[in-house]
Amino acid sequence: MLKLLLTIGGGIAMGLTPDPFRLWWLAWIGVVPLWVSLTKVKPLTGFGLGFSWGMAYHGMALFWITGVHPMTWLGVSWWHSLTIATVVWLIITLFGALLSGLWAGGMAWAGLQGWHKIICACALFSSLEVVWSWTPLYWTALGYTQSPDNLIILQISKLAGQQTVTAAIMAVNGLIGEAVLSKGIARKMYIYTCLGLVAIMGSYGLWSMYIDRAGDLTPIRAGIIQGNIANPVKLRPEGIQTAIDNYYQGYLQLAQSGAELILTPEVAIPLRYSPDHPSFALFRSAVQTYGVPLWLGAFGNLNPDRPDYTNSLFLLAKQEPTTPQYNKVRLVPVGEYIPFREIVGGLIRRLSPLRGEVVAGANDQIIDSPWGRLIMGICYESAYPQHFRYQAEAGGQLILTASNNAHYAESMPAQHHAQDVARAVETDRWAVRATNTGYSGIVDPKGRTIWRSSINTYEVHQETVYLRTSKTLYVQWGDWLTPLLDLISLAIVIKLRLLPSAPI
Repeated sequence: MLKLLLTIGGGIAMGLTPDPFRLWWLAWIGVVPLWVSLTKVKPLTGFGLGFSWGMAYHGMALFWITGVHPMTWLGVSWWHSLTIATVVWLIITLFGALLSGLWAGGMAWAGLQGWHKIICACALFSSLEVVWSWTPLYWTALGYTQSPDNLIILQISKLAGQQTVTAAIMAVNGLIGEAVLSKGIARKMYIYTCLGLVAIMGSYGLWSMYIDRAGDLTPIRAGIIQGNIANPVKLRPEGIQTAIDNYYQGYLQLAQSGAELILTPEVAIPLRYSPDHPSFALFRSAVQTYGVPLWLGAFGNLNPDRPDYTNSLFLLAKQEPTTPQYNKVRLVPVGEYIPFREIVGGLIRRLSPLRGEVVAGANDQIIDSPWGRLIMGICYESAYPQHFRYQAEAGGQLILTASNNAHYAESMPAQHHAQDVARAVETDRWAVRATNTGYSGIVDPKGRTIWRSSINTYEVHQETVYLRTSKTLYVQWGDWLTPLLDLISLAIVIKLRLLPSAPI
């Protein structure tokens, strides 16, 4: 029972690292109670301890999901709305808890100690997070706990992406855990190694923060319009008209004050895009008059003959003979499509606000613009590092993201901003992010927030950002650290568990 309580306490500590608490430093000790509790336990017990730790961590960090309730404005009853919010929160929490349960169970099975245990723990947790990132339910990786407050350490993500930070957090927790379990010289060695590792990461982070060998290239005056259209009215005729008015006036203000690029949020105009539609013709006319390109969020379609639609950003530009379009790739389960449609589709349709499903865009979209090649993301995609890495490796020079965020608790847009900060650091790019109700922002390649909007306010802002062509080690090689740790760990396990008599 004591082990379980200590483990849950560690999970709670980890849950305090992101917004709204922002106690990022707890991540470096939050796994220690679980680490110590895994000493001499059976794999099933280890799984239970890890699962409990994960329930505490992910449950706290993701509690903002329940803020989607009530959805009565979508025609969903109050009780059905509460059911949807609770079930979604529990499913995502259980998904994360399964990951930490498998990790703890695997470590208990391996029965390793000391340095071997630390290396294998880093490899296994990083590998499980990589597999997790292939699913549609990914957000609370260990690495995200350090953004946006611990920018010094966040710089190590330039080496091998977010998994670098995850592995570092696990290594420090493991070294502290082994120090707790050891005595004498061994304890001192773990402590000194831990301090040395932190010093090396801190030194690299400081060097990376304040020495820029790549340099900024072409400056661009980027404009952002935060329309502040509340979700309960967004889809009604009066809400649509308010959105048209707010974004049109915002465009005129920015275009007349020198902006060279203007970005609107996800589905800023909640209509299916058509160049002949009066609402979109209004924006096209303004672009022709002022010549300032506009990224306009709206619904699109891949197949005009089907009722499905895309969540898209459309580039309206004076010199463009066609309208380039970026379609969201990473869709929100239940919010934008029905998962496991064949099995539970009927039930979800009765509970879900969906009346039509969103179709995902292609994974290999490359967006060229009058300013050069761009890195694009819509809302949920901010949690997926590989989505941004692919576009940066293909030559993307500036990150543009658009989100809504209006239907969640305030901690969600703050965590969303933190995700974009991490993506800017990993790719060494400036990031421009427009949201409906906040937080919109401008982030530099070091992760420093140059400007961030208020929450639930209408705002129009412009800032100078820069195109960059540098490529971090992560952009060039991807996550090379996890496979390397896996190979070393495999050799350790084979030697100790399968070939105990073989020379090392």
